[in-house]
Amino acid sequence: MTAALRFDPIRLPEKCEQLRKEVRAFLAEEIAAGTFDPHKPNREDTDAPEFSRRVGAKGWLGMTWPKKYGGQERSFLERYVVTEEMRVANAPTRRFFVADRQSGPVLLKYAPEHIKMEILPRICRGEICFAIGMSEPNSGSDLFAAKTRATKADGGYLINGTKIWTSSAHIADYMIAIFRTSPPTKENRRHGLTQFLVKMKQPGIKVNPIGQITGQYEFNEVVFTDFFVPDDHVLGEVDGAWKQATSELAYERSGPERFLETYYVLTELVRAVGPNPDTRSAEGIGRLVAQLHTMRRMSVSVAGMLQAGKEPVVEASIVKDIGTVWEQQLPHRVRDLAAFVEETATNRETLERQLDFAIKTAPKLTIQGGTTEVLRGIIARGLGLR
Repeated sequence: MTAALRFDPIRLPEKCEQLRKEVRAFLAEEIAAGTFDPHKPNREDTDAPEFSRRVGAKGWLGMTWPKKYGGQERSFLERYVVTEEMRVANAPTRRFFVADRQSGPVLLKYAPEHIKMEILPRICRGEICFAIGMSEPNSGSDLFAAKTRATKADGGYLINGTKIWTSSAHIADYMIAIFRTSPPTKENRRHGLTQFLVKMKQPGIKVNPIGQITGQYEFNEVVFTDFFVPDDHVLGEVDGAWKQATSELAYERSGPERFLETYYVLTELVRAVGPNPDTRSAEGIGRLVAQLHTMRRMSVSVAGMLQAGKEPVVEASIVKDIGTVWEQQLPHRVRDLAAFVEETATNRETLERQLDFAIKTAPKLTIQGGTTEVLRGIIARGLGLR
């Protein structure tokens, strides 16, 4: 084995539990004010700019970043608590989540100082939205098959090609994208990719929406035609983005959002069966809760590793693999158990509406953030099995 897996048991400290109370109180106020309905995951208010600014005003964006850039210098475990509570409440986090989770850390590590000073405080204030430009047509989840070209020009690069499945690109202010600056070598097919900061809503960029079976338009195709990116928007090493991308994906793949995306159907099922469930329902719910608890402990452990300055790429991939398979199967398991719920249950209609949406959205879950097959290849390589 080339790496030893570690999922150290980590208990959240008291300051995290106090923070949890603060976040819950804030979300309860937002729900009471009508900002969002936690029982409607299929709502159309997922882009909520004012909510994003209020979250920023609380100091809950860029929490772990240096104060000079607008951060709070708090721990990854505290950030974990905020993410968990937002996800459980079905809060409208679309506008700020990617920037907070991974784009900001990439800029912190690789962007020039003037860009950090310009953009990071705005992320912390909940003012701007980021998209991720990785996937391309005809390449699936094979990041290293990217063909969108960045050709050197005077003072920068000209971009030509297409990115696809770019969540939130239609509302994004920026994208962090990977483009091909050189051909791959025979020895290393990962060579030749460079990471760029792209300012959206500029000439040379066209965003085409991609409809989903749920009726939502979250995904997009982004077409670049002679789009100019200045030299100071190159992030990190030219031709060496593959090293940076693996670090970035550790942030993307390990958080509670990777197993809580359909969680609402489980809580709605518990409400439906009531305080005195029959044996079948109690056993079924008990199994699901036990599995959820295990994944949560693994995810918290990865957060602890990030806090310690480690890059738990393999562990994060395992959390994402197990978590998304579980959350993809959850609606079907809940539907089976819901068949025994009394027709008179007061929330029966809400449960059925949620199941309808969750079953439709479930197919994307094992694709976004890296397909299950790709993740298992990363895990196998990390363990020296391939």
